[in-house]
Amino acid sequence: MSQGWKNAARGLWRRGRPAAVTLGRWLVAAVVIGGLCGGIGTAFHLAVDEATRLRGQTPWLLYLLPLAGLAIVQIYKATGTEGLGTNDVIDAVQDGKPVALLLLPAIFLSTVLTHLTGGSAGREGAALQMGGDIGWQTGRLLHLSDHGCRTATLCGMAAFFTALFGTPLAATLFAMMVVNVGLVFYAAFLPALGASLVAYSITQLLGVAPTRYAVTMPGWAPGLALRTLALGLACALVTQLFCRVLRLAHSWLERALPNPWLRVLAGGAAVVALTWLCGSTRYNGAGTDVITLAVEQGQALPLDFLWKILFTALTLGAGYKGGEVVPSFFVGATFGCVAAPLLGLPAGFGAALGLAAVFCGATNCLVPSIVLAVELFGAPGLLYYAIVCGVSYTLSGYSGLYSHQHFLTDKLGAEYRSEIHPHHPAGFGDHPPL
Repeated sequence: MSQGWKNAARGLWRRGRPAAVTLGRWLVAAVVIGGLCGGIGTAFHLAVDEATRLRGQTPWLLYLLPLAGLAIVQIYKATGTEGLGTNDVIDAVQDGKPVALLLLPAIFLSTVLTHLTGGSAGREGAALQMGGDIGWQTGRLLHLSDHGCRTATLCGMAAFFTALFGTPLAATLFAMMVVNVGLVFYAAFLPALGASLVAYSITQLLGVAPTRYAVTMPGWAPGLALRTLALGLACALVTQLFCRVLRLAHSWLERALPNPWLRVLAGGAAVVALTWLCGSTRYNGAGTDVITLAVEQGQALPLDFLWKILFTALTLGAGYKGGEVVPSFFVGATFGCVAAPLLGLPAGFGAALGLAAVFCGATNCLVPSIVLAVELFGAPGLLYYAIVCGVSYTLSGYSGLYSHQHFLTDKLGAEYRSEIHPHHPAGFGDHPPL
């Protein structure tokens, strides 16, 4: 090799070495985070499924819901994690605040107890908290920088979300976009996707099937597109109702019953009483069977979405643990299933659109919601997913499931929100959040 070629090769290596070292470091981090999230996520998935099965076989477990609430309060007091939740994981990404290590066992045990005794909650709130905790702790263990730890936190959120739902691309985009609406740091994409794919592979090896629904999507037609747009408008209103009821229930119960022991007892008793009033347990737990019926068979009751909103607001507002995303799936799927035939749309098709739209409006994550719909229902309905999610995102307002979420740009205009200085769009002083 001539001296010129050697010099060129050395120059190329000098310029590319920092990128190669950074990539290698993040590949190691992704494998560690994805492996931990995949393993613990599988255990969590199986534990929640087993709790749901036991509750179905042993109906009297519902009466233990108030006692389970007391146990949850004690778990959080014993671990020193009182008041911590998904918003604190968002803070870790935004501001670099540390995530408490003991939050992981606290949310794991508390969510399983909530599902075992019939509280209305999902699993992804626990997933984001446990995944974020794993990511943050791994970042510290690997001596990553402050912003590296924030990226690692995103990786954990994405990986654990994937472990529960089997949607690696949607989970990656969701973790990147849920923290700061209107600002995306693409540097987090590769490590977060890597961690998600590792977690996904582990869950597949351990026999956890990804969440998928069989739904027939109609071909493209302008008339159907207009009806889909109308459904998106209705879903935006339902989304606002869902989020506002959740927040009102939380604030009202905290004011009315500031003692957490009394609050969780009263909330548990109220859920038990509501179950008796409904004469059905279809609103207890996550309600994944109801979602499947709505999407795959086009079957839902007219008031399903309202009952689920009430059950979930009481459960989470009282202090039980879980998440709001699967309940948002339930609300969107059942509402879409009932509303779609009124607009001349197939019920199952409307359920799929409603699920995506309410999730989108509640989380304010437009692109992740479209990708999630593709991974859950298949690609043929892509344009319809885009329409219904776009309308729901635009009209659902500036609130959502996560009160610490930052809205950096207007939804209806290409400009920064008035409270954010254009030279500091992230709102975090002199540094970006990652």
